[in-house]
Amino acid sequence: MTAFSTEGQSDPTVQPVPASVVEQVDAADVTLSNPKRAVIALGANLGNRLETLQGAIDALEDTPGLRVKAVSPVYETEPWGVDPESQPSYFNAVVVVKTTLPPGSLLERGQAIEEAFDRVREERWGPRTIDVDIVAYADVVSDDPLLTLPHPRAHQRAFVLAPWHDVEPEAALPGQGPVGDLLAGLGRDGVAPRADLELRLPE
Repeated sequence: MTAFSTEGQSDPTVQPVPASVVEQVDAADVTLSNPKRAVIALGANLGNRLETLQGAIDALEDTPGLRVKAVSPVYETEPWGVDPESQPSYFNAVVVVKTTLPPGSLLERGQAIEEAFDRVREERWGPRTIDVDIVAYADVVSDDPLLTLPHPRAHQRAFVLAPWHDVEPEAALPGQGPVGDLLAGLGRDGVAPRADLELRLPE
């Protein structure tokens, strides 16, 4: 006498697949094969800044071949490279992702997210609804003009280093050194943590 019913099955030797096995297969379906770690900086200073940052994070998570693994606290910062009075302040955050996308495809995805939020590139360092920048991709060092890795100015930007340090205290920027040391050298002037705001890690 068997412990399961074979009624309706053409082959009585075929046993139902245990639920735990189904779950493992489903999990394997969404588990990335040999992914690379990438660090992405987000910034917004137009519209509903917090909502836009969360929307960009959710859009990254919805990208095939990419999983968001960590989301930093929110920082409010003065605009970079312009008169602080000329633009609203920024909300900045950093996300750490695991991805099977090559750097060029990740760049294209970031630009597509910017376009989806109506990012307009009219002037350098101009205000924008959303900025999606690849800070680092694994240990890749590249001077490709389309995508320089790591980001050529990341080591000079406390608004990138501070949130990155929050989620990865031991991280290092390839070619520049530990993030904590770089941040200590720059200081945190003009970069204020917003403990009253929170971004969600996608479920």
